[in-house]
Amino acid sequence: MATPAPPRWDRKMQQRLARGEEAALGELYDRYASLVHSLAHRVMDDDDAADLITREVFGYIWENPDAYEPKHGSLRSWIAALTQRQAVHRLRQSAGRGRSDPAEVEARVREANTAARADFIVTSMPAPLRAALELAYRERLDYRAAAAGLGVSADEARRRLRLGLQLLSTAMEPDNAMGNPPDPRLRRGPR
Repeated sequence: MATPAPPRWDRKMQQRLARGEEAALGELYDRYASLVHSLAHRVMDDDDAADLITREVFGYIWENPDAYEPKHGSLRSWIAALTQRQAVHRLRQSAGRGRSDPAEVEARVREANTAARADFIVTSMPAPLRAALELAYRERLDYRAAAAGLGVSADEARRRLRLGLQLLSTAMEPDNAMGNPPDPRLRRGPR
């Protein structure tokens, strides 16, 4: 199955970054810094470490805008994957220095991998399914109230919720792709 073309904003942003437009980096940071920081914090459970990872991720993006492959997904998903890999790398580094119990570190890595997969699944699912899940989860609506909010029948809302939850349940399945070591160029951090 072919991956759909990335949104126009993603392509334009990559082109602007490749041209070295500092304003583009600022826009990207404004849009995704909270995502990067929250993902890093989820793994590290440390604000200072999350700040460092945020700087490293945006530094890497600035230095390597062509590393983003639009055919593999959205810019948001790529940034989230970069963040998760770098945070897991940092967490394992700290465990190697004896700062954490290795079993606890691996449990946090598994949890972070699951959260990253869930985030990717939600952002990649069709908008009608995502909207139904957001109403049910964020607004704590049952399927009838979600149906009213979506302007669809109760049966359609139930179908969308069921499909969305089935997709999300796959986040719990093991996936080595998210546990790959980080790109060695990312470790350098910004210059």
